[in-house]
Amino acid sequence: MEPHARTRVAIVEDHALTRAGLRTALEGSFDVVAEAADGLMGWEAILRERPDVAVIDIGIPAIDGVTLTKRVRTELPATRVVIVTMLDLEDEVLAALAAGADAYCLKSSEPERIVEAVRIASEGGAYFDPQIAHIVLSRFAPGTPASPRSSPLTQRETEVLRAIAEGRANSEIAESLHLGLGTIKGHIRDILEKLSASDRTQAAVVALKKGYI
Repeated sequence: MEPHARTRVAIVEDHALTRAGLRTALEGSFDVVAEAADGLMGWEAILRERPDVAVIDIGIPAIDGVTLTKRVRTELPATRVVIVTMLDLEDEVLAALAAGADAYCLKSSEPERIVEAVRIASEGGAYFDPQIAHIVLSRFAPGTPASPRSSPLTQRETEVLRAIAEGRANSEIAESLHLGLGTIKGHIRDILEKLSASDRTQAAVVALKKGYI
C-alpha cells in the first residue's frame, strides 16, 4: 500500500441491510471498493479489486464463507480476511479459523468493533470478538510448549498464557505459579506486546492459532 493510502475493503454479505450497515460502518475509515451478495460474485470482486481486506459473511450462498476464505488465503495471500458471523455458529467459527481468517466479529457487534477488526487485520494482526474468542478457547486444549525458535514467548510467559487459555483469573494464575499478582500482570503486559494483542483473551487465541501454546 502506498504511504497514507486508505485501506481498500471488499464486503461479501448476502443480506442487503446488513451489507449496507457494514458499508456505512467502514466507509468512514476505509475505501469500500466492492460489494457482493454471494461467494461466487464475492470471489470475482476480490480477484478483480485485490482489496487489502475482505469482510466475509460466513453463511453466504454459492460459495460459503469458509471456502471463500480458503480460496483468498491460497490465491491472494496479501488480502486479509475478516469474518462476520452469528454467535451460535460454533463449528463454522472453528472452520474459518482453520481456513486462515485473520479476524472474527459478530454481526451484532458495535460498528467501532468491526472497524477496529478491519484495521488490526490490515496491519497484519489478529482480532477476535470476545464473545467469539471463548468458542475457540473452549475447543482447543493447551498443547506442548512451542520451541524457542518458533515462539517469541519465554517459558514462563507460555505457562501464564496457557493458564489464561484455560480460563483462569490473574489471581489464580499467580497462586498456581507461586508468583505475585504484580509479576503476573507484568508477564501479561509483555505477552500482549509480543503478540500485538489488545487483551488477554485475544493473546490466548493468537497464541493458539500460531501454535505457541
